Amino acid sequence: WHRSLNPKKLIEIEFSYPHTTLKNTIAFYKLPETPLTPGFRAMVKSDVVALGLLLEQYLEQFTIAPEFSPEDIEHWFIPTNDDVVHTFVVEDLESGRITDFCSFYTLPSTILGNAKYKVLKAAYSFYNVSTKTSFCQLIKDALIMAKQKGMDVFNTLDIMHNKVVFEDLKFKPGDGNLQYYLYNYRLKNQLIPEELGLLLL
Repeated sequence: WHRSLNPKKLIEIEFSYPHTTLKNTIAFYKLPETPLTPGFRAMVKSDVVALGLLLEQYLEQFTIAPEFSPEDIEHWFIPTNDDVVHTFVVEDLESGRITDFCSFYTLPSTILGNAKYKVLKAAYSFYNVSTKTSFCQLIKDALIMAKQKGMDVFNTLDIMHNKVVFEDLKFKPGDGNLQYYLYNYRLKNQLIPEELGLLLL
């Protein structure tokens, strides 16, 4: 699923097509300039334990999900200078407790045959956990941050709880499917996307 962040560019490279005028399309996808959630900030190393606990509790509900050690959390979630993964936490302003987090990774693609643009900058939803902030508002803040960081489009799969935000946040279905190949597993029933807590990076 795709959410336009830079609709003008996406239309000009024929990634997407306007259903109305360009001006109306740009207005339709407009986002606030800054995050909406109080206490929303970039993750730092001291958040590793709190974020790990949130993620562990969240992933328990899914049929298939990874286990993350503190070292894994530090490696996969702390933003680094190479601009690959971006993680943001919500810190309760009164207690100082980490209540929510959202994350995305970036993956540029080369644009062929376009004289104006050479690179499509895409953000991909990673792991997101909400306990106090609504999930929709949390993902909206992720969209705002992806836009701030110059991303053109925000992509996500329909796994975990992602589907609940698609309509409100103006995601549109893509034309592809990601298939997971599981081996050395015996499954009683066919998995549905909402039962999958595994996201490959």
